[in-house]
Amino acid sequence: MPVTALDPKTALIVVDLQKGIVGSAPTIHPAAEIVQRASLLAAAFRHHGLPVVLVNVAGGAPGRNEQPLPVGGARPADWADLVPELGRQPQDHAVTKKTWGAFTNTDLADYLKKNGVTQVVLAGIATSIGVESTARQAHELGLNVTLSIDAMTDLNAETHAISTTRVFPRLGETGTSAEIIALLDKRA
Repeated sequence: MPVTALDPKTALIVVDLQKGIVGSAPTIHPAAEIVQRASLLAAAFRHHGLPVVLVNVAGGAPGRNEQPLPVGGARPADWADLVPELGRQPQDHAVTKKTWGAFTNTDLADYLKKNGVTQVVLAGIATSIGVESTARQAHELGLNVTLSIDAMTDLNAETHAISTTRVFPRLGETGTSAEIIALLDKRA
């Protein structure tokens, strides 16, 4: 369903736009464009006095998988640092996760509830991993979910397409960053 409305208390959640992912992950859409659109969304949410949540990943869930860290396994010291283009502000809420989804073992659900948030807009990298996992968790918590499909990208075109065309319409509404910003501006 195309994006139709934003609740009075909607929060933006930007997933994993951090130096180690933006600077090194081979994405299907240029990461710089995703960062630019997410930054525009963040600025619009701040302008309208709405919460901005900036999520980074610093680690991983325990357990075996078939895609271990690259040889050597070491990451640069600034790997988990958010990209400066997001223009992090003191009022932004930072969440560091160690799983795909931003709600697991973090304070995100409590933060949103405390602030009366009933809807979230998501953007970030990677569409089928951190963004989709966070969207699923938000949906399971009863939040209205909107996905800014031009402010996210993936490592794989097929998984991006499955998420944006098959999964996301079942979790909420989708739209472009410009459509979402226009809805924000219309409410003012």
